[in-house]
Amino acid sequence: MPDTTLRELLERNARHVESLPQGHFAAVEDTQEPAAVSICCSDSRVPQQGMWDVEEPGWLFTPSTIGNQVWDRHNGELVVDGSVLYPIVNTDTRVTVVVGHTGCGAVTAALAAVQEGLDAPPGIEKWVELLMPVVEDGLADPRVDETDDASLVDQLVEYNVDRQVAFLRESDDVPDDERIVGFVYDFQGVYGDVRGRAYLVNIDGETDVNALRDQIPEEFVESVERLVY
Repeated sequence: MPDTTLRELLERNARHVESLPQGHFAAVEDTQEPAAVSICCSDSRVPQQGMWDVEEPGWLFTPSTIGNQVWDRHNGELVVDGSVLYPIVNTDTRVTVVVGHTGCGAVTAALAAVQEGLDAPPGIEKWVELLMPVVEDGLADPRVDETDDASLVDQLVEYNVDRQVAFLRESDDVPDDERIVGFVYDFQGVYGDVRGRAYLVNIDGETDVNALRDQIPEEFVESVERLVY
C-alpha cells in the first residue's frame, strides 16, 4: 500500500505539471499578494482551494489547523496563529475567511473530551485543549439546542466559527480594516441539499441571517444559513 500511494502521488504531480500552462507562476515567482486568507480545518474531505474554485497560484493563502483555530498559545497567552497572521501583516491581504465544516472531527473530539475526559497524543492534545473552552461555552449557550434536528456537533462547529471570527476581530495584531468572514463547508447535507456549498454564517461579527443576506448579491442568498440563532 505505501508503495502504491507513493506512485500515485508521483503520477498525480506529473499530471499537475503537464496541466500547467506556460508562465503559470510568472506573476508570483518572487512575491505574493493573495486576495484572501482562508483558514480551514485540517481534513482530507475539505478542499481548501477547490471550494473557492481557485486554480491560479497566489490568489488564496491557505493555512489549516485542527478545528480551524486561528489562535495559538504563546507564553501562556492566546495569540493569532502565525500561519494566519503572516499573510495579513506581510502581504496586505484584507479579507480573512474562517471555514469550519460539518461533522468536524476536532469539534467531536473536544466535545468528547469535555464530556468524558481528554486522551490524545501531545501534538493533538494541545489543539483539542484549546478548543475545549469553546465547546464548554457552546454547551452553556441557550442558542445551542441538543434536541434540535441539527446535530450538537454541527451546532458547535458553527459556534466555533463565530468564536474564531470574534478572536480575530478583537486582536490588536489584526488591522481594523481587515474583513473577517465565517463559513461552514457542508459536504453532508446539514444546511441544505447542496453538498459542497460553503454557507456564509458570519461577516465581521454579524450573524443575523437577514442582515447577512443584505450584504451579499441577491443571487447568493441561498448560501446564507445558520443553525445557531
